[in-house]
Amino acid sequence: MSDSHEINSPGERLRARPEERFGSAVNMISLPEELQKLRGEATPVRQGHRQITLDQLGPMTLVLFAFEEGGTLHDHKAAGVVTIQAIEGELTVRTEDGEYKLSPNMVLVIAPNIRHSVSAAQAGAMLLTVCLVPNQT
Repeated sequence: MSDSHEINSPGERLRARPEERFGSAVNMISLPEELQKLRGEATPVRQGHRQITLDQLGPMTLVLFAFEEGGTLHDHKAAGVVTIQAIEGELTVRTEDGEYKLSPNMVLVIAPNIRHSVSAAQAGAMLLTVCLVPNQT
């Protein structure tokens, strides 16, 4: 999970460098404010969504996604426990075991190395957490 390192013009970064955003022992995050900033970015949307890593601390990464209608996060897996919390809209998560419909305030927990994809039938948002597990490749 890495942020886009796109620039607006030569020498100008879209976002502060990760080392400038992360590293605090305590990090207070307002999801509505972060979503508003994310949706307001000037960069093009890829696969119908934008994403930003909100924090990384040890094995844990916290990523915010803003989906447009029809947006997708293609099939992938992570070497850690994944949680997907729907914040807005309706999301569909697909795994080998089935299809899970998430609406706001629902959380799906996925074991390490389980392939999954996410799609948004309507505009929405999710908070994804990955907690890496040693020796999971």
